[in-house]
Amino acid sequence: MASVNPFNLSDSEEEAERRPNETVDTARSPSVGAPGPPPGNPFSPPADAEPPTLLLSSNRTSPSGGEGSVSIAAISAMAGATETRISVDGIAAQLLRDQYLLTALEFHTELLEAGRELPRLRDYFSNPGNFERQSGTPPAKDQVLGPGGPLNRAGSISTLDSLDFARYSDDGNRESDERVAVLEFELRKAKETIQALRANLTHAAESEVPSQERKNYKSSLEIQEPIRPLEKRALNFLVNEYLLKNEYKLSSITFSDENDDQDFELWDDVGLNIPKPPDLLQLYRNCGTPLPSPRDTVDVSVGVDFGDLPGNCIAQDPPKKPDLSHQQQTEVVQELEYQISLLNNEKQSLAEQIKKLQSEIQTLKRTVSSPPPATLDLGSQNTSHRLSSSTTTTSSTDPLSVPPTDNGQYLDIRGVSEPETKSDPSSTQTISQPHPQSLNTLKRRPPVQFAQPNRKLSPAFQQALLSFCRMCSDSRLGAEVSRIADSEESVMLMLGRCLPHIVPNVLLAKREELIPLILCTACLHPEPKERDKLLHILFNLIKRPDDEQRQMILTGCVAFARHVGPTRVEAELLPQCWEQINHKYPERRLLVAESCGALAPYLPKEIRSSLVLSMLQQMLAEDKADMVREAVVKSLSIIMGYIDDPDKYSQGFELMLLSLGDPSERVVSAVHQVFIPAFAAWTTELGTLQTALIPSLLARIEKLLMQGEHVLDEYKLHVFLSALQSLIPPLFAVVLQNAPFTSRAKLTGDISAIEVTRFPRPASPLQDVATIIGSREMLSALLLLYDYQLEHEGTTGWDSLLWVVNQLLPQLIEIVGRINVTSSSCVHEFSRFFWRLCRTFGKIFTNTKVKPQFQEILRLSEENVDTSDGNDILTKATVPIYATGVLTCYNQDEDRKLLVGFLEDVMTTLSLSHAPLDSLKASFVELGANPVYHELLLTVLWYGVVHTSALVRCTAARMFELVLRGMSEALVDRRAAPALITLCSGPEFSVRISTIPAFGTIMETVTQKELLERVKMQLASFLEDPQYQDQHSLHMEIIRTFGRVGPNAEPRFRDEFVLPHLHKLALANNSQTAESKRIDVATQLFEAYSALSCCFISEEVMVNHFLPGLRCLRADMEQLSPEHEVILSSMIKECEIKVENRGMADAQGSMSIASSLVGEDAKTKFLSKMGQLTTSGAMLANVFQRKK
Repeated sequence: MASVNPFNLSDSEEEAERRPNETVDTARSPSVGAPGPPPGNPFSPPADAEPPTLLLSSNRTSPSGGEGSVSIAAISAMAGATETRISVDGIAAQLLRDQYLLTALEFHTELLEAGRELPRLRDYFSNPGNFERQSGTPPAKDQVLGPGGPLNRAGSISTLDSLDFARYSDDGNRESDERVAVLEFELRKAKETIQALRANLTHAAESEVPSQERKNYKSSLEIQEPIRPLEKRALNFLVNEYLLKNEYKLSSITFSDENDDQDFELWDDVGLNIPKPPDLLQLYRNCGTPLPSPRDTVDVSVGVDFGDLPGNCIAQDPPKKPDLSHQQQTEVVQELEYQISLLNNEKQSLAEQIKKLQSEIQTLKRTVSSPPPATLDLGSQNTSHRLSSSTTTTSSTDPLSVPPTDNGQYLDIRGVSEPETKSDPSSTQTISQPHPQSLNTLKRRPPVQFAQPNRKLSPAFQQALLSFCRMCSDSRLGAEVSRIADSEESVMLMLGRCLPHIVPNVLLAKREELIPLILCTACLHPEPKERDKLLHILFNLIKRPDDEQRQMILTGCVAFARHVGPTRVEAELLPQCWEQINHKYPERRLLVAESCGALAPYLPKEIRSSLVLSMLQQMLAEDKADMVREAVVKSLSIIMGYIDDPDKYSQGFELMLLSLGDPSERVVSAVHQVFIPAFAAWTTELGTLQTALIPSLLARIEKLLMQGEHVLDEYKLHVFLSALQSLIPPLFAVVLQNAPFTSRAKLTGDISAIEVTRFPRPASPLQDVATIIGSREMLSALLLLYDYQLEHEGTTGWDSLLWVVNQLLPQLIEIVGRINVTSSSCVHEFSRFFWRLCRTFGKIFTNTKVKPQFQEILRLSEENVDTSDGNDILTKATVPIYATGVLTCYNQDEDRKLLVGFLEDVMTTLSLSHAPLDSLKASFVELGANPVYHELLLTVLWYGVVHTSALVRCTAARMFELVLRGMSEALVDRRAAPALITLCSGPEFSVRISTIPAFGTIMETVTQKELLERVKMQLASFLEDPQYQDQHSLHMEIIRTFGRVGPNAEPRFRDEFVLPHLHKLALANNSQTAESKRIDVATQLFEAYSALSCCFISEEVMVNHFLPGLRCLRADMEQLSPEHEVILSSMIKECEIKVENRGMADAQGSMSIASSLVGEDAKTKFLSKMGQLTTSGAMLANVFQRKK
């Protein structure tokens, strides 16, 4: 039966009035502890009754006898206590009741210094509610008051429990009036602070309903009392607290937003002058009845069970009226005096038992020298006896007191002090109830026995002798070493205390070895503050962790999350991440970014899609380190893989666009490899890949083209188009998974393997269609059914594929027709997109769905040759994108023939209709970048060379310039050069002139001498043949070509051919009579000479050709363009200075050659002498000594 503490009672009549009128329950649960008698009992002792001073942790002992075992600490404490005296607790209660607060505070201080802290005083002075008062406002009905009513509360920096009493405890002789003066000053300052901070209570005080009205409201159930502002704020706080505790976080956020004038993190913001009430659940369970205020008692008393008292001294019905008559009070006093007499009798019997036990202890101490406390057999006590749930406080002079802070869970290896040993009177030793698990462990451990010598040394002598063993137990480390943990929890407590001291003393390079220890302690430690401290150590373990160290910490965080669950991950790990989100070291911010992704699967889904997403979004937008933003993108990808809130789709889409626009290539690469596949997988589940994501990107591309009619933002176009390209594999997976045949796909053993070249190489495993589908076997089975369906059964009822054919492809082809064909980057981007699209969806799809749509738009036929409407589409980017993105997907013979025929038709059509050749040039440039297509392009050009129309031959000649770059010299010599010479042999001058740029490209890129000589001869015939003397366009083309290829051509070709002929052309232009032709040639010559002036030109060529040519050109510019003449004069002056300096350098060069010969001779002699030194290093030093 549980022991009864008759002194755990109310300390004030006001509190007694608030006790609930409830039936006495004599069979209390043991878990309740040791409660006092029911508050409604008229025979229960009043608060001012004189309590006995028994401080035992034992069961109730009846007055008639029946000896029970008593704890050793209680025995020691009660030795010799036979007379009745007033307890310190009774004195404290009387002081508080009579409002002698300063005296009570001084009494509390005296007890603290004596090591006898009184729970009643400690609880009173540490409770802020006892020091608050609402000026002019009576306390609320349910307000918990101290014994002397409420007092003004000091500010947070000057509360009574925060005073540093240690500063007065050095000598123990401080003056009481000095302390009182300090406390009066603190109280005065507290009143002023409260008056300023509690201004928001004015309205509540003014609007408070009078007490008479409250009674009227209570008397009528139909009329409810109007809610006061302070009551509303208190209820708001409790409601928000209830929502947070029960995982209604979104509702809590909404509730907080609707009450933005209130801080739900701080109860003091409510403005009430009472301590925080219980939560809503407790209020509901108690049906609105306020719970009795909990009192943490330290004194353990042995009381009488009221159920065993003679006579029915416990009234079954509580009193109906709070105020008792004088006769009733007299009866209560008499009953209490009777109980006191019973307790005194019990105390006397226990005192006799104490004397007996003390004599037995002395006998045992004579036979056993210094037994360790571990030999205490806890199982020897009567099983009917139970350990008290309260803490036993004993004097430090108790010979069996254990060291502090061990919680009763450590075995002290230092031994037990003798009774004669004098201890520090100010120290306090406590014994608390062990953890149930550790208690069982202690019970299971057999007592440790030590062999004792057959000696008759006195205990004092033996203890003095052992004191010469040098054991340190006064320091923190000594106290830890002297105790051995005897349970799992005590091990965790010890690690929690020791790790903060160990970590700073471990080398930085080896600190990751501490990670398992820190994590295990943080997982199992019972104290939240210690766990928070350990996790803080974990995240700050290494100043700048490298990749391996970060991976180790992340592995530990994931293991911690798996062990403790989502609630503790949110409460303990996430705050550590939030603290370091703006750390100055990028490695620490990188750890935060990676932690968010690693912990995402183990977080509550609300936190995952709100707080963590917001953290990563902030880091993506604000962090300056590329590697941190890259990690953020990868963590966001993991969030996208676990998010299940459809409302976050728009936020994910904006994050995708933001990360795609990042200036760092590594961040953009991470977006394509990880984020877009994860985001596409989520949109696939939502069903918005085809209805929202891809259409949104297409709409942005169209808007970009509309805004950039004059200047297109090619970078943004690249961003959107690259995102579309990364969505092709998920789109194809959707088509397969929603096909009519999907249910028929079965995994059998005879499934053929997928060809290696069936799909383009994915940028990451997440873009592999097999990974998206689930396995390569399933993908292979679906592909067989896919090809069969397209070839034989069609697309009827196949909505996902019909969307691609009927909506996506037409929109893409329309966009292609609107881009600028001269932008090689845009053409290349769209070409790659269509190539990946066609390769992913397969050859059958390309031949039956993609090519027909392009052919319908291009409409290549002979009747469209002379019509501008039919040729307009051929001048747009549709031609090169179709040729390079669709027709090059597959490289079989029929595919190559189709490409050759298309290019021949485009070249013929554009030439005969005199249309711009930009689309054809873009096709040749894009195809010419790949050497695989060089032979194919030469086949197309040969078709133009032998064409009957001079227009087509002229177009073919101009196309040679584009394909010769990057072509092998053998191919140029075997096919390109003969084709060009064939064109030059034709009768049309326009065709011959069109070959000049191609010949210049050969001179620029080829090193084969024979081929260069052939080209040189052909160009010389253009310049020296009389039939070309008046061909102004030929001269212009030659000068333009010389200016383009001269700086990159072979120096001998430049010095012997290009510069002399430019000199001749400049000289001939001086005598040109047609002013327009003269200025055209002069302008072209100026461009050519400007390009060639950067080359190294020999002095002879400079003097004989370059400078004379510049002077001729200056003569033309003096008349035609004075601004060019100034530049030419400057160029001539610089060239003349170069010639003069070069002559002086040559003269100095001959002298330097002679001096270098002398220097070489001296060096040879020195090295020969050094080579003779083979004996010792001392001789080497003698070489450099000066001769005396």
